[in-house]
Amino acid sequence: MAGEAQDDCLFCKIVAGQIPATVVRETATTVAFRDINPKAPVHVLVIPKAHYPDAASLAEGAPGLAADVLRETRAVADEEKLESYRTVFNTGAGAGQTVFHAHAHVLGGRGLQWPPG
Repeated sequence: MAGEAQDDCLFCKIVAGQIPATVVRETATTVAFRDINPKAPVHVLVIPKAHYPDAASLAEGAPGLAADVLRETRAVADEEKLESYRTVFNTGAGAGQTVFHAHAHVLGGRGLQWPPG
């Protein structure tokens, strides 16, 4: 069920402290941690503590929580001293989503071309 922790979800296990992560920020509703396979010098994931499978379901089911995630992307960028950065939500396997728990990628620290990959 949306919002409830899932036993088979990697990010739910990070939220629960069952799997270690390099946490850079944490609020009452979000956790931000370094990506283990970075695509830029700064690559941080910002996730809601509640489980939603993707950004669309998060926005529909908990718009306030979606706003928290977006607010934290800015806070991460500020703490990392990024003058410019990219925020990315991948939705679905075809778009590159590999963990089906909503998350925003904060990418920066180098020039980012468009269109991406």
